[in-house]
Amino acid sequence: MQVLLIDKIKAENQLTAALGGLKVAVEAYPNLKASQNFMQLQNEISDVENKLASVRRYFNSATRELNNSVQTFPSNLIAGMFNFKKEEMFEIDDAQREKLEKTPKINFN
Repeated sequence: MQVLLIDKIKAENQLTAALGGLKVAVEAYPNLKASQNFMQLQNEISDVENKLASVRRYFNSATRELNNSVQTFPSNLIAGMFNFKKEEMFEIDDAQREKLEKTPKINFN
């Protein structure tokens, strides 16, 4: 399970980096700025980023609950019988957090 979890975290990081790295030069296409499809694209990218942030918070909350249960009595007795272990939280350093919290720049070139 640990390897699968790490793979999922890496995949989520790659998706976030891909969304953050999406660059579209809007200035070169003034008609595009007013396009309904372009506005919808911007809204959907923002929505995906918000959902990813929400899922990260949910994951950390569920992981914190699991880790607390594995360590506290009496649930630690059951956890030991079924070989439940503490899991890693989804953590990122300050530089990554700052990058993830920025709105992706969209530029068409």
